[in-house]
Amino acid sequence: MQGRVLIIAGSDSGGGAGIQADIKAVTALNGFAMTAITALTAQNTQGVHAVHEVPVDFISRQIEVVLDDIGADAVKIGMLHRAEVIAAVADALEKLAPDVPLVLDPVMIAKGGHALLEPDAVQALEQRLLPRASLITPNVPEAEALSGVKIDSPADFGPIGDKLSGLGARTVLIKGGHMDGRKVIDVLWSGGGHVEVFESNRVTTRHTHGTGCTLASAIACGLAQGLDLVAAVKRARAYVYQAILSAPGYGTGHGPLDHAHTVAEFNAD
Repeated sequence: MQGRVLIIAGSDSGGGAGIQADIKAVTALNGFAMTAITALTAQNTQGVHAVHEVPVDFISRQIEVVLDDIGADAVKIGMLHRAEVIAAVADALEKLAPDVPLVLDPVMIAKGGHALLEPDAVQALEQRLLPRASLITPNVPEAEALSGVKIDSPADFGPIGDKLSGLGARTVLIKGGHMDGRKVIDVLWSGGGHVEVFESNRVTTRHTHGTGCTLASAIACGLAQGLDLVAAVKRARAYVYQAILSAPGYGTGHGPLDHAHTVAEFNAD
């Protein structure tokens, strides 16, 4: 099953994150990527230099025409930026894709520190999309911002999952890449005290731009292809890990991943 993934997110002109990374990841994993672009950014490996907003009604229209004609097996949401955009996206999905699995990557801060979610949009995100999502994938700063709780170690991930559950989240993958240590530990919390822990060796590199976008899209692609959540997360983490290892080294800041490594492996065979 190829799997149709509707990606609702912002554009990264540098090609490392955002809608560009999402399309690359889904395509590299043999899914079919469709898009609704929520914002345009002037961005490179050194950071976000400007953001150009897309009209809310046009965002809704992109979602409507894609779902009405092609349909989707999963939805991935990234940068939404403003409260009114969040409301429009939530309305469209409730109307046209109420039962489609949704992976929400709560993009709040760019790798270089630029805020990508306005302060008043956080509450809208919590109220309209967290309860709708099949999975949310916050990194440590995002999990702290959503929960209001400081994270000192991976031992705090479980209580944070409980806290986010109180906001309506059904399943939470807290990503530990921002924590110190030789291992990167991610924790999948799915309620009822059930916790799945994923570990991988930390790769010492500055070329990690777009890892969050890429991981969430890879998970959404797995769900669209019929994988269960744990299997989708395992495959997505393995894909991102190799993409970091084989990163091309572009740019002078936080460089992009090698999203096409699966294609290179295929060609080698």
